[in-house]
Amino acid sequence: MTEVNGFNLEKLISQFQIVAEFVEGHAWTKGHINDTYIITCRQGGTPIRYILQRINHHVFPYPELVMHNVKLTTEHLRKKIGEENSHDLTRRTMTLVPTRGGAPYYRDRDGNYWRAYVFIERVTSMHVAVLPAQAGQVGRAFGLFQKRLADLSPEKVQETIPDFHNGLLRVEALEKAAAADSAGRVAGAQAAIDFCRQQRDVASLLLEAHERGDLPMRITHNDTKIDNVLFDCDSGEVVCIVDLDTVMPGLAHYDFGDMMRTLTSPADEDERNLAKVTMRMEYFEELAKGYLAEAGEFLSQAERGHLAISGKVITLILGIRFLTDHLNGDTYFRVHREGQNLDRARVQFKMVESMLEQEEAMKSFIAALG
Repeated sequence: MTEVNGFNLEKLISQFQIVAEFVEGHAWTKGHINDTYIITCRQGGTPIRYILQRINHHVFPYPELVMHNVKLTTEHLRKKIGEENSHDLTRRTMTLVPTRGGAPYYRDRDGNYWRAYVFIERVTSMHVAVLPAQAGQVGRAFGLFQKRLADLSPEKVQETIPDFHNGLLRVEALEKAAAADSAGRVAGAQAAIDFCRQQRDVASLLLEAHERGDLPMRITHNDTKIDNVLFDCDSGEVVCIVDLDTVMPGLAHYDFGDMMRTLTSPADEDERNLAKVTMRMEYFEELAKGYLAEAGEFLSQAERGHLAISGKVITLILGIRFLTDHLNGDTYFRVHREGQNLDRARVQFKMVESMLEQEEAMKSFIAALG
């Protein structure tokens, strides 16, 4: 099919440096932010697939900066992987296809931003970790991702979402939403608001440590869910990390903390039965071992010492964002039922409680790893 959703895919893919005959293209339903299409071309009788994406410039208002970061990091990763004598470079990192003019993106007449990647074959992904060993695999993958980028100056990477993990600003936004009570929801969310006020100092722990000089700025992924890790269909080994749109300067703890949040809980993000929500220590232990097997080579002692608290910080900040959106009438996060953002917030706060209960055990475990 040449035209899909009103876009001429053959014409669009021809804007990129692809020396092959267009065969067909179709929409891909994975992902919720960018519009993604799978393009099949034929080169010398051999089918080759590409990913064509329209960047959502409402979520990412500065697509040029996003693509600057993607180009810079993928080129650096390719260089580092090549130095490791790794084979099959087009599977080990995302391969950006430049336009015919050499740019990392193409802008059409309507102002849409498009990019193309080589499609990575023979891989699969998963939505949740069902075994502790999978948490270890993901931890090691993102630890390696950070390690490979550790010698690339964070100053070369642009901040595409300013103050993304600024806990103080998130708390201020919550207080404004509670004071305004524009949707009339404060009374029904008072317990959650009180929890945030009790834990408000937690939200700024990492930022304060950075300002003291304990935690250096690095290049981070900022969306370290298991969905963004591709596994080989045959061996089950990690092949590649994808979705680099949120790569920007940050603390290593942003990535580790978000892995703690997403990999150690057995519950859905909007689970109503809070009895199901807990941080599973065995998943944390495998995550920490996997992550430090790679990241341990470049992290300072101060950075290692803050890993155990990073989960509660990142989880609390996300919970505050969900709660703020609930109070504002669900204007940011997509909801499918009333009260879903409040449920999401409650799940995050229950995870924070579970992390606090096990914090000393986590600190001891990381310290024992050396």
